[in-house]
Amino acid sequence: MSSTESPSTDRFVSNLTQNAIALILAGGRGSRLKNMTDWRAKPAVPFGGKFRIIDFPLSNCINSGIRKIGILTQYKSDSLIRHTQQGWGFLRGEFGEYVDLMPAQQRHDENSWYKGTADAIFQNLDILRSRAPEHIIILAGDHIYKMDYGEMLADHVAQNADLTIGCLEVSLEEAKAFGVMHINEDRHVKNFVEKPNNPPTMPGKPDKALASMGIYVFNSQFLFDQLEKDAANPESTHDFGHDIIPSVIGTHTVNAYPFLNLQGKQSYWRDVGTLDAFWSANMELVRVNPELNLYDKTWPIWTYQAHTPPAKFVFDDDDRRGYAVDSMVAGGCVISGSAVKKSLLFSNVRVNSYSVIKDSLLLPDVNIGRHCRITKTIIEEGCQIPEGMVIGENRADDEKRFHVSPGGVVLVTPDMLGNKRHYVR
Repeated sequence: MSSTESPSTDRFVSNLTQNAIALILAGGRGSRLKNMTDWRAKPAVPFGGKFRIIDFPLSNCINSGIRKIGILTQYKSDSLIRHTQQGWGFLRGEFGEYVDLMPAQQRHDENSWYKGTADAIFQNLDILRSRAPEHIIILAGDHIYKMDYGEMLADHVAQNADLTIGCLEVSLEEAKAFGVMHINEDRHVKNFVEKPNNPPTMPGKPDKALASMGIYVFNSQFLFDQLEKDAANPESTHDFGHDIIPSVIGTHTVNAYPFLNLQGKQSYWRDVGTLDAFWSANMELVRVNPELNLYDKTWPIWTYQAHTPPAKFVFDDDDRRGYAVDSMVAGGCVISGSAVKKSLLFSNVRVNSYSVIKDSLLLPDVNIGRHCRITKTIIEEGCQIPEGMVIGENRADDEKRFHVSPGGVVLVTPDMLGNKRHYVR
């Protein structure tokens, strides 16, 4: 989407969504992505060939009819800020619509940045009060999914809840990385434990746990009261999962909202917080029928669209044929006499003659020299791969030069290659 284009949707904007503010927590580094977040916050990491991770919660807001959005930033936020300014400046301020950037500003003292998820909201209480929303929707900025927040908000109101938590079923091993809840038959949350070593199981599903998605709907005044109480508690870690949520269970109405599709099954949702998960979620997209449909015109994913020429494939000799199969290739790419198989190429990638790319992600502005073989690799933005380099075929060799994940995904960055790093987008 260019800076002059505005998305349009026939989706109904209700009074509920119109009077709600969405706050996207986008200040974290995401250290499990290793060197990919050395120079950018996790929500700014490219995904799916032309998007950023944060485009998914932002698009969910727009498609849900929520046009008042704040993005809370902190860690190395320049890439995220520039992307937001370039791609998300189409909302009309005269209609009360906005995507506001809310960096840590040390509003309460001169020594404190955001100390936790709850503190990040608390430090912006004066701004939120001045805008007088009825409800506040708190979102994580680092997950890949499509969700109508309007439906969750309507359920929150219908159930007369003070707090509603978006949740999904996960395996017991996965649950150790999430907040896990126990609910009754009316979906009231009776217990909530953050990142338990022994997650409580679901009734009738001993191999599953009910995990928080990090999506919360609060009645605004209720949220303000809880944040002030939490800020005054010197023992608090100022985190929603550790502190706010457990403190209100049993004294207020806290409901769970299951993230299900029309068939009553678990909807698509991916935490791309590790290299293996990031690689897998991207590689799913090159399948014939991926679970995440990026071609769905009823729920588009908006982003900043750079003006690039179409992808180009050149040479058709027996030993020098430019082609891609079971792959996605973004604009500006040139596949020159090389083979690309089961891979995803982001914008402005060039693959030079006699090279073979398999099961790999090539981020923007990568250049692959001649006679290279790249397998099961993530090549970071701006890398210049020298002629004849082989990556992904010998783990021992790869570990000497690059980072190799537990699942065998090789991460290559300009620093590892000795390239002069250009400024990350």
